[in-house]
Amino acid sequence: MKNFITFLVTWISSNLAIPFWVVGHVHLSLNVYQDLVEIISSFGMNILVAIGFYLEWKKHERDSTL
Repeated sequence: MKNFITFLVTWISSNLAIPFWVVGHVHLSLNVYQDLVEIISSFGMNILVAIGFYLEWKKHERDSTL
């Protein structure tokens, strides 16, 4: 199960990082964050992408030493 969760987070990060950030930046430029749900959602998506990047980096580091 741990391998699946790691794969899922990495996959989400790899495939959705650009859409999350593009939509987030457009949204930030058009709206003022006054809703707590929007703030938590944005923060959560960015944390998920950051975790995925970290996991990919660790995998790359591990694979490059082989």
